[in-house]
Amino acid sequence: MTDNWNMLGHEWAVDMLRRHVARGETRHAYLLAGPPGLGRRTLALRLAQALNCERPVAPGEPCYACRTCKQIEAMQHPDLAVIQAVDEDGNPKPGGTLRVDQIREVQRTLNLKPYQSQYRVAMFLRFQEANDNAANALLKTLEEAPSHAILLLTADTPDQLLPTITSRCEILRLRPLPLEAIIVDLLERGVDEDNARLLAHISGGRPGYARQLADDGVLLEKREERLNDLQTLLPAPRVEKFSYAEKLAKDKDSMRQTILVWLSYWRDVLLRVAGAETPLINVDRNMEIEFLAGRLDLSSARKVVSDHESTLEKMDRNVNSRLLAEVLLMDLPKM
Repeated sequence: MTDNWNMLGHEWAVDMLRRHVARGETRHAYLLAGPPGLGRRTLALRLAQALNCERPVAPGEPCYACRTCKQIEAMQHPDLAVIQAVDEDGNPKPGGTLRVDQIREVQRTLNLKPYQSQYRVAMFLRFQEANDNAANALLKTLEEAPSHAILLLTADTPDQLLPTITSRCEILRLRPLPLEAIIVDLLERGVDEDNARLLAHISGGRPGYARQLADDGVLLEKREERLNDLQTLLPAPRVEKFSYAEKLAKDKDSMRQTILVWLSYWRDVLLRVAGAETPLINVDRNMEIEFLAGRLDLSSARKVVSDHESTLEKMDRNVNSRLLAEVLLMDLPKM
């Protein structure tokens, strides 16, 4: 697969970026957008390798074997900075906050000449987790980036970022891959066919997430637990829902993961209510989904989906988690 930067899918994006590198037309900033587990970070690393490889196989084609390529792959290259949200102790944490001091620190290094390569590359992972001060600080760098600096941002959607930031980036909107491509990839990794089919559906066409599910049984167990909890909550009395909301809100990242699992489930219900032919994500829950779809009309199903989406957006804006959990659970359809 060397002709696609050792990536699964996203051929059009690889093609475009390879051309930019080969022709010396690399933009100073790119935003790689799409849901987590789709390959955003891998694509950013491949671009960094293509820009700085010591022995390129062809223009825009990294060798993956030289010291630079290996250091970039391990995210430990002196000219590569990886900036992402952290917890109170400064450890990387999805669902944390990317702070202004992290941006200021990388701004200082970006202004220095590269240490051993042609470009300094700064990767800002999950930039939707940046607070307003951090986002505004990055804007200054985007406007005045030195010629030897390339900024690579990842986010779930461009809409989560300030328009002033997205307007200064070349935006690549990465799409989920066809289920068959995921199935073939999992089969090649030794997953049996039934499991490969199930994991491809659950991943929603995200190769990184599918591989995670295949490698880590705990992720599947957690998903099962979250969907079982949802089934229990639908007919539960208010007092049980309040109690669950209190427990859910104690860990913001776990709450986000729970709501994402529930959202994928309710989207399946909505698809069935609407009579769409789109394949289900939670295909192993088909009977439950059909049952719920038979009990809801289109506007009710749409409302449940938009309630979950709205809760996730408000979490990103740091609205009180417990209040959000309580409102979400109280508004679930009565079954």
